[in-house]
Amino acid sequence: MRYNFKNFNFVKASKGFFILSIVLTLLGILSLSIFGLNYGIDFKSGSSVDIKVSKPLDAAKVQQFIESENFGKHTFTSSAERFSIRFENTLDEQQQSKLESDFKSKFDDKASFEINIVDVEIAREQETNALYGILIASIGIIIYIAIRFEWRFAVAAVIALLHDAFIVITLFSLFRLEVNLPFIIAVLTIIGYSINDTVVIFDRIRENLRFAKIKSRDDLVTLVNTSVSQTLTRSINTVLTVAFAAICLFVFGSESIKMFSLAMIFGLISGAYSSIFIASPLWLILRNKAKPKKTVKVQSAP
Repeated sequence: MRYNFKNFNFVKASKGFFILSIVLTLLGILSLSIFGLNYGIDFKSGSSVDIKVSKPLDAAKVQQFIESENFGKHTFTSSAERFSIRFENTLDEQQQSKLESDFKSKFDDKASFEINIVDVEIAREQETNALYGILIASIGIIIYIAIRFEWRFAVAAVIALLHDAFIVITLFSLFRLEVNLPFIIAVLTIIGYSINDTVVIFDRIRENLRFAKIKSRDDLVTLVNTSVSQTLTRSINTVLTVAFAAICLFVFGSESIKMFSLAMIFGLISGAYSSIFIASPLWLILRNKAKPKKTVKVQSAP
């Protein structure tokens, strides 16, 4: 599918997206400072219990049973053949045995249990490793783009991809969605996807620069608009394809990958507009601020 945006002024339209991104960033900073993130069991101590049943059960009755066990605060999710309970307290062996035996005797003696426990030290280690992963990925991207293109492309690309990651984090904070390890994987995937889309546009800008005669800022604006329009069909089709897969995973996938799928959907939308309306205009701003090269006049000998 092809789209005709040949005469569209992407640079001019980017001003509105800059304002939108600034507003979302401020909202994110405010939300994170007040509420923080809704960490799942992967990043805080507690117990995760997944129950796979051999026959259909009434989810309301199962939830009522879990509450009657009095094991503390928890979250409960269910699907056709699986129940997932996340306890904020760490269940000891006696509590685990009691929960399993009581459930089997009351509901399904063929049910299988998977119980995972995360202590405070492991939770902190996983949170630190996740931050290191995002930091190392960003540094690697800076080095790659700086070598392949120039430092202005690298700065614009990294700001755009960090913008995408922060937008996803902001939305998860605002809507109090659970942050777990699949969420971190989704953020790293979004960074990789976003930089790929940005590099395609930057590569076209670089190619067009070789043959363009740049005499003023308007010439640079025209070059950026032309480069974006030449790659827009590919960008939109790629986003629609990946977004369709992510939506299918969110609708039909299991509970364990729903937050991954939702983070991917948010990130794809953010990455699509940041590659077009954030990264390229940022490069244009940096390029315009560059000092013109001084010409050296050579005097002929008398």
